[in-house]
Amino acid sequence: MKTPMKGLSVENLSVEISAGNRLLKPVEGVSFAIGRDECVALLGESGCGKSMTALALMRLLPDGARVASGSARLEGEELFALTEAAMGDVRGGRLAMIFQEPQTSLNPVMTVAEQIAEALAAHRDLSGNAVSAEAGRLLEAVGLERDRLAAYPFQLSGGQRQRALIAMMLAGEPEVLIADEPTTALDVTVQAQILALLRDLQRQRGMGLLLITHDLDVASDMADRVAVMYAGQIVEWADRDSLYATPRHPYTQKLFAVLPRLDRRGERLDSLPGRVPPPDAVIIGCRFAERCPAVFARCRKEAPGFHESAPGHFARCHLAEAQTIPPFLKGGPGGISTHAGVPTAANPPPPPFEKEGSDVLAVRDLAVHFPIRKGLFRHTVDHFKAVDGVSLSIQAGETLALVGESGCGKSTLARAVLRLIEPTRGEVWVAGVAVGGLSGEVLRKKRAEMQIVFQDPFSSLNPRMRVGEILEEGMAALLPLTAAERRARIAQLLDQVGLPGDAVGRYPHEFSGGQRQRIAIARALAVQPKLLILDEPTSALDVSVQAQILNLLADLQAAHGLAYLFITHNLPVVGYLAQRVAVMRAGRIVEEGPAERLLTAPQHEYTRLLLDSAPGKHPFVGQVGA
Repeated sequence: MKTPMKGLSVENLSVEISAGNRLLKPVEGVSFAIGRDECVALLGESGCGKSMTALALMRLLPDGARVASGSARLEGEELFALTEAAMGDVRGGRLAMIFQEPQTSLNPVMTVAEQIAEALAAHRDLSGNAVSAEAGRLLEAVGLERDRLAAYPFQLSGGQRQRALIAMMLAGEPEVLIADEPTTALDVTVQAQILALLRDLQRQRGMGLLLITHDLDVASDMADRVAVMYAGQIVEWADRDSLYATPRHPYTQKLFAVLPRLDRRGERLDSLPGRVPPPDAVIIGCRFAERCPAVFARCRKEAPGFHESAPGHFARCHLAEAQTIPPFLKGGPGGISTHAGVPTAANPPPPPFEKEGSDVLAVRDLAVHFPIRKGLFRHTVDHFKAVDGVSLSIQAGETLALVGESGCGKSTLARAVLRLIEPTRGEVWVAGVAVGGLSGEVLRKKRAEMQIVFQDPFSSLNPRMRVGEILEEGMAALLPLTAAERRARIAQLLDQVGLPGDAVGRYPHEFSGGQRQRIAIARALAVQPKLLILDEPTSALDVSVQAQILNLLADLQAAHGLAYLFITHNLPVVGYLAQRVAVMRAGRIVEEGPAERLLTAPQHEYTRLLLDSAPGKHPFVGQVGA
């Protein structure tokens, strides 16, 4: 791999962590290079070592971790040889980093102006009026008004906080900027703005950009070159166009195969079984062997080296050495289809649920208004209309996707449907019964028919309860079952969501993010609901885990006729899972219709904006505005 004359070059970087009597190796033998005016995307699942690589470059490793070997040169200067004082001048100046969650990166008791001033004083030796003038210029460069300088972080939206953090990182005029998942928690429109901002700033300033992400669409929009990372090593390195046209490593190919799209509706998404091996695992041979559909004897005995299968396109795979097509791309006898998750005779899908034609959920003119109070006596002077006259319906076995930006009222609508907050007006029927007229024990029993799965399963599961207790809690309160019947149903639920039987005695922290989401789904199913509200259930998951959860939801719906209200801003997921889509803006539904029509021929200007803002060009997005 050719090293650029300018920028950042990393060679044979390894990181070790001492954890008691264990030695962890989250990064091992990593090499890549970023030239000036170039964006390199570091792509892979959680746990692959991407963020640890960035922290090593910044010399910000946690206690117990150290750089065991390797070199990192910024414009030819060895970073690992610098004293801490000298590195302090580099860090935040010539080499800067944007973290995933700006709320935790910004000081909550300092204004934006004070925080930018700190960076300017440290790296630019400015003072007085020059600091104020430069801080204002930096804010304008990232698309914020100068009056935001006086704001505290809590007074800014998520997108504004990310812009303020970018302004701070630009204060030192970095030669290379590291952006670690900078848009994961943002709406699709704000994400598009931040990515466009980073792209423009990189070009204007001649700045190298290391973009860490697990989103293939974001990488396709931003990167000049892509490094795919797995289990602490880079397994594929190529120009973006070459990698996206012909991925060579089986891991990269699997990442593409698990992506949901409109044209995969009705199929089971390809699966990537298992998990990334932990950093203390003793691995002989290829690190991906246990999850690879093309594995053969040599893979388990000999670690593969890099092989150049096309000019500038390297893959750490024995198959790339032979320049052969992996068996699972050939199909036919002895091969596996690229859509290995599609049901076969040996793995049939659940039989389709026969719809009854009646609405499981019917909402008519629902409104939720919050009072705006001012003055010493907190008089109500107006109302904030979070939900303002929404009507919708969902039948058994049907998925309605509710999409829109943060703050448009999606989650408030969900909570009003469940009577977790009281609506200002309107009516909600669940399975033919008006929920608004219920109270006390009758309402509590009715809630068994309507359940919710939240975005973050870790915060929605009681950390002090074992999985068995979590699943039994709702059954004990809402279903007339004996203790023996509850235990049998728990075993059945764990099997339904693909968790082992011994999970019953374990705590939530002992599971991965995808497994915790399965537990949350099992908890919702425990009381035999007819309506399931899914509030961003896959947004925090890797694409491989997302595919598993989407397959699970499709199976459960087909088997039990569940009605789903699926709240999300992930448009590819909408295209794959939903039969109908409702677009929400400022508390109102502005467009509703069949998913295929709405995603390919939207009528409302706001819907077109959402689709145009989506990263990548999925089949249903590319036609917008054509």
